Amino acid sequence: MRLTPAPLLTTLLASLAVTACADTAATLEAQRDDSVTATEISNGLHHPWSLGFVSESEWLITERRGTLRRVLSGTLQDAPVEGVPEVVAVGQGGLFDVLPHPDFSDNQRLYLSYAKPCGDGGGTTAVGYGIYDAGTLKEFQDIYVAEKSCTNTAKHFGGRILFDNDGYLFLTIGDRGERERAQDTHDPAGSLLRLHDDGRIPADNPLAGQDGKATEIWSWGHRNPQGLALHPGTGKPWLNEHGPRGGDEINAPEPGVNYGWPVITYGREYYGPSIGKTEQTGMAQPLLHWTPSIAPAGMAFIISDRYPHWQGNVASGALKLTHLNLVEFDGNQPRREMRVLEGRNERIRDVRAGPDGYLYLLTDSDNGKLLRVDPAKQALTLGHKTHGFRD
Repeated sequence: MRLTPAPLLTTLLASLAVTACADTAATLEAQRDDSVTATEISNGLHHPWSLGFVSESEWLITERRGTLRRVLSGTLQDAPVEGVPEVVAVGQGGLFDVLPHPDFSDNQRLYLSYAKPCGDGGGTTAVGYGIYDAGTLKEFQDIYVAEKSCTNTAKHFGGRILFDNDGYLFLTIGDRGERERAQDTHDPAGSLLRLHDDGRIPADNPLAGQDGKATEIWSWGHRNPQGLALHPGTGKPWLNEHGPRGGDEINAPEPGVNYGWPVITYGREYYGPSIGKTEQTGMAQPLLHWTPSIAPAGMAFIISDRYPHWQGNVASGALKLTHLNLVEFDGNQPRREMRVLEGRNERIRDVRAGPDGYLYLLTDSDNGKLLRVDPAKQALTLGHKTHGFRD
């Protein structure tokens, strides 16, 4: 059974339509709502990274150390899933995303992205799938390994995966901590990739036919994308990514577009000085940047009737500033930003819209939690009347 979200209102679809790339990047003064609460579904997770739904009653959670956990009817199972590939669980490396195939009910394919061992003690980003059956992953096979991105640096793997409505698989890869790689289109590091569901490279990818290029690349100039979600109006991927000291971004990546890192950025070196410029011809501006950094991770569009006053908002977790971040967009223009759940003081690693319409979160710690966001008892009166925060 393919799980689908609640139907969208026609007005919501229209208001979410994206036009061209933004000419200038926006940053917003965030407001806060301390009345929002969350219900704890389970705890005892070890640095959970991603949440996937294989049915309405069976959910799967990756732990960065390389284990895949089952949640059956809301109860976390002790025994991990068998058949998970070996991962490099060092630094930011480990087991990343879990995602059922769009036709999972027919083919039982379960996709995992992870840090795969390579070279002499190094690691790189890989994605593959196995056949999932009641707690066992059988016949796991890699379909794509970023071999050119193999390095001993244990950071900026990216690792988010997403299927679009046409069945293409998108994968994010960070710059691996070697920033110049994000501008080298011979190397998939620092890019969003587009693949067929078996790992083949689509013939209409933007760099197709260019000798020596990494033709799996869809867009490049990304630092470390940690959230990836399908826009409900356009059917195109959006992502969020980490800047350094400031300059976290939301982007709506278009094919063949360079998003600038590290040539242009609103971030600064961790020790203080500017890294480069904020604009350059031929490099796209983000739709939004967060300066100072929130360290965004996980991403979901809120379309459920359970949150009528948040419909149309982009939800992102925040690792550094420990909150759930909500941004209302009008087309591709950000209009309002709200920060909720700050009082929990928990790093939010993933944000997912569940099959029941609720928003679910994973908190990043050695006692990580699965949380359900409670609908607001009193709606904040900001934003548009048709969706998002109301006037």
